[in-house]
Amino acid sequence: MRVLLGVTGGVAAYKAAIVLRRLKEDGHTVRVIPTAAALQFVGRATWEALSGLPATSDTFDNVPAVEHVKLGQQADLVLVAPATADFLAQLAHGEARDLLGNALLATRAPVVVAPAMHTEMWEKASTRANVATLRERGITVIEPAVGRLTGPDSGPGRLPEPDEIVAAAYAALDGKSPGTRASSIPWGDLVGTRVLITAGGTREPIDAVRYLGNISTGHQGFALAEAARERGADVTVVAANVVLPVSEGVTRIDVETSRELAEAVRATASDVVIMAAAVADFRPRETAATKIKKDGSGTLTLELVETEDILRGLVEAGGRFVVGFAAETGDDAASALDHARTKARRKGADLLVFNPVGGGRGFGDVPNEVTILDAQGEEVARAAGSKLAVAHAVLDAVVSRRH
Repeated sequence: MRVLLGVTGGVAAYKAAIVLRRLKEDGHTVRVIPTAAALQFVGRATWEALSGLPATSDTFDNVPAVEHVKLGQQADLVLVAPATADFLAQLAHGEARDLLGNALLATRAPVVVAPAMHTEMWEKASTRANVATLRERGITVIEPAVGRLTGPDSGPGRLPEPDEIVAAAYAALDGKSPGTRASSIPWGDLVGTRVLITAGGTREPIDAVRYLGNISTGHQGFALAEAARERGADVTVVAANVVLPVSEGVTRIDVETSRELAEAVRATASDVVIMAAAVADFRPRETAATKIKKDGSGTLTLELVETEDILRGLVEAGGRFVVGFAAETGDDAASALDHARTKARRKGADLLVFNPVGGGRGFGDVPNEVTILDAQGEEVARAAGSKLAVAHAVLDAVVSRRH
């Protein structure tokens, strides 16, 4: 499952590193959100080294990915250890002072907090009222241990031992075993994977000012890039005539024609190639150096030749996991899905993502609907919804098929 581990400012923050290790040993993916105060006790490098994932702390870190919301949305469990008295007050009043506060407001996952503070703070009426409020709202607040505190003080307020915290967190998961709780998108399942994504639509020049093109906007390709980056991949996008901004941390290569796109794909090292761009099937045999003028005949004849089959070439070259896209419409000969199945068998890609287009479907910033096929044209999965939701569904299929 995906655990969001919040760490607030206190000497006991060092114990959270052991909690993190325990969760990782149980096979879970863990994202750490340390508060600014927590970084005074344990540095960011420690959290990133132990988790293998970024340990962001500021609300404005990675704004393009909207992490202040998505981290909470994607979590299966949120655990805060240690939780200071100030943090308990913040949580009880629904404040979002930092990234951790925002993530907690955005989550529907079970929330478990492990307080740690001096005895006087723990026994303060305001703290007790905040704890009661949190428990009334369904948040699990672990009772602190009794023992040695900072300096010579001793009493209730000590952070429980890491194994006790992990056990309490598991107990909050609706009585389910942590190994059986449903998990949607594991954090970091593409860490160390180089993913190359093509996006947009190519343009094949007719003359000095005109071209053959299509209406692809690149929204689905860029959503794939964002989703892959969220999951830890090293992402490169080959963008064919796309005006959208690329997410932070993604390498962008801009191209115009199918020939330029093919050259960029061949020249860029990758483990996974996702050909989401709408590549022209034909181009003019010759391109006029100047603008073609009307001659009064009422017609213009263009001789077109087939462009390179980039997808098929990638499959034949081998060495990479290849995903193709097929935007299809039905006709008198076959349905759109039947055409996609035929293409899947002809191309031989590891996966082919079919989406029916036309009638306002598929292109642009609109919901998408896809069927994912294997090289034999058999259905692997279906997905519908936002471009980002579809992107994660495609990556789920990539991850499951690569292993």
